[in-house]
Amino acid sequence: MPDLLIELLSEEIPARMQLTAAEDLKRLVTDGLAEAGLSHDDVVSLVTPRRLILTVSDLPKMSPATREERKGPSVNAPEKALDGFLRSTGLAKEDLEARDGRKGQVWFAVIEREGRPAGQIVAEVLDAVIRDFPWPKSMRWGSGSLRWVRPLHAIICLLSDADETQVVDLDVDGLRAGNRTVGHRFMAPEPISVTSSADYLAKMNEAKVVLSAKEREEIVMREATRLAEERGLVVVEDKDLLAEVAGLVEWPVVLLGEIGEEFLDLPHEVLQTSMRVHQKFFSVRDSSGRITHFIAVADRETADEGATIMAGNQKVLRARLADAKFFWENDLRVARDGMKAWTDMLGKVTFHNRLGSQAERIDRISELAKEIASALGADPDRAVEAARVAKADLSSEMVYEFAELQGIMGEHYARAAGNSDDVARVAREHYQPLGPSDDVPNGPLSIAVALADKIDTLAGFWAIDEKPTGSKDPFALRRAALGAIRLILENDLRLSLLEIAVEPGRRVGKDALEHGSYDAVGKAAKQMVFEEDYLQGPNGPLPRGILEFLHDRMKVFLRGKGLRHDVIDACLAMPGSDDLTLLVKRSTALSAFLDTEDGENLTQGFKRAHNILKQAENKDGVEYALDPDPKLAETDEERALFDALESAEAAIRPAMQAEDFEAVMSAMANLRDPIDEFFDAVQVNAADESLRRNRLNLLHRISETCLAVADLNRIEG
Repeated sequence: MPDLLIELLSEEIPARMQLTAAEDLKRLVTDGLAEAGLSHDDVVSLVTPRRLILTVSDLPKMSPATREERKGPSVNAPEKALDGFLRSTGLAKEDLEARDGRKGQVWFAVIEREGRPAGQIVAEVLDAVIRDFPWPKSMRWGSGSLRWVRPLHAIICLLSDADETQVVDLDVDGLRAGNRTVGHRFMAPEPISVTSSADYLAKMNEAKVVLSAKEREEIVMREATRLAEERGLVVVEDKDLLAEVAGLVEWPVVLLGEIGEEFLDLPHEVLQTSMRVHQKFFSVRDSSGRITHFIAVADRETADEGATIMAGNQKVLRARLADAKFFWENDLRVARDGMKAWTDMLGKVTFHNRLGSQAERIDRISELAKEIASALGADPDRAVEAARVAKADLSSEMVYEFAELQGIMGEHYARAAGNSDDVARVAREHYQPLGPSDDVPNGPLSIAVALADKIDTLAGFWAIDEKPTGSKDPFALRRAALGAIRLILENDLRLSLLEIAVEPGRRVGKDALEHGSYDAVGKAAKQMVFEEDYLQGPNGPLPRGILEFLHDRMKVFLRGKGLRHDVIDACLAMPGSDDLTLLVKRSTALSAFLDTEDGENLTQGFKRAHNILKQAENKDGVEYALDPDPKLAETDEERALFDALESAEAAIRPAMQAEDFEAVMSAMANLRDPIDEFFDAVQVNAADESLRRNRLNLLHRISETCLAVADLNRIEG
């Protein structure tokens, strides 16, 4: 059985697209082969900066013949129905068979397809894959209509086994498939003919091309570590940069260079960022932790063992670091003068045309941080102080050059301005967490300012009706919401989000009225009515809208922690759902309870009681919500349920106030048997009307007791 080899040779593919493209090629080709009936064994996809490669082993030489019987319309059906059936089968009317059915004769189509050569199928599949390949961005070149990420130069498409090698007959926009490729652009540019997958893999290695991205990463790290250890140094780990560099070279050659002594006083973040962003260099530390060297990865071997390449790299790096040193020294002069020049400049920097300047935003964040700090037991005045310097570095030259250093440089400059360590740390930490795996600050001042920053962002864009829609979230509001959630939960904070959101909502709403041209969104913002409790917007109260959004993000976050969505919904329906820490405690306890037999059965008993009660209320047009009379109980089971409810309510009430949800669930578990035994022994809808009313009121008491803990109606199953 032949093996399939595909290579698509092009100009350099952007590193960020390579791995996805390799997986897309594998998926699209194998799906196409499977749809055509071609089975196969192992599939391997590889990628380099210039080529996508796919190998498929043990393809059959022919697809299997197939026979399909398809039932059609009645023989007496209208002609339109028959025409549609004929089109779907590709047959003519005379090819159909009339067979007896339960309701008369029915048309049947027998569709027989002969097997086809594998080469023909592969050509059709690969042609479609190349023409419709899902590149994020693509281009046309020359006079052809074909689009590819970069100009496509050659296609290898071979079917080979021990007996023969077949070049698949494929022509894509004038580019014919063959069995020839080239090796490394500089070290082996001569044409290479291949006869099979194994022959291709061997010759590519001889031609200075490492086809596996993982292998290129391993080479870089192995050689970088060796060179560093020979000098008593340590390479700073950077997985993202490693993956990017592996996508820039086909034959990695690792070189160690030295940073000039005059630049070693720069903050290590500046050195690392400048080398990483501009030069794709890895940072290397000495035994004291200073960054003193760098690792560069070239794409070729040279006679002088990389000396010329390294000299050029060091020359360019020196120029980059000279600029960084100039920015650093200028910025330090401003910082030591109190950073007032920067904070004044922020008044001229627009945050959003309907939400005012950065300075106005900082005013809002400062006021909110003051309130949050008070709630946390931190110093409100120091929270204001920290909030007012946290974004000052946005006006600095260094951050203007390296936006990724915002906050990081702010911490350095805040210290240079004479601020205490905990205030200076806020500049770096108030942006955190930036993602689901990022660290969460735990200092009170950093928490207060970080939470204020995120709540202000949410409230502001809610005020001007710029909410996320579908996959679009241009202002990263989902990230801000997740950041606020993690700040609260991972620091075990007890805050009312509804109360926190009211004031920034009112403030940003007022700012929204003062800025920007009033288009449709602006007019809606202008019509907002400021009431005592909530900022009323076109779609309802602003804080409640934000709270619902936070709840949606929190459900996603908690589902990732293993909590069921219906459990979360059951707890969200309860009072105090804007206290996220309380919400998680309640949800976790309820989830554990529902995983037990008592929890599952009690839920069913509650639903039975609730459903019978609601049916009776709908039928009678009254609400059965009076206190049931224990004196009317006729059976031991009925009396036992009265006693159990009395005990459960006495235990649940103080446990809920103490937020001891384990004790609450334990009290709930004690209701399971009495409720089951009641329904087994007692007829609720008794003939005696007074007895029936009393028992329905008893069901209301069951429902009320359970609903005081969580809305069990929302539990599925």
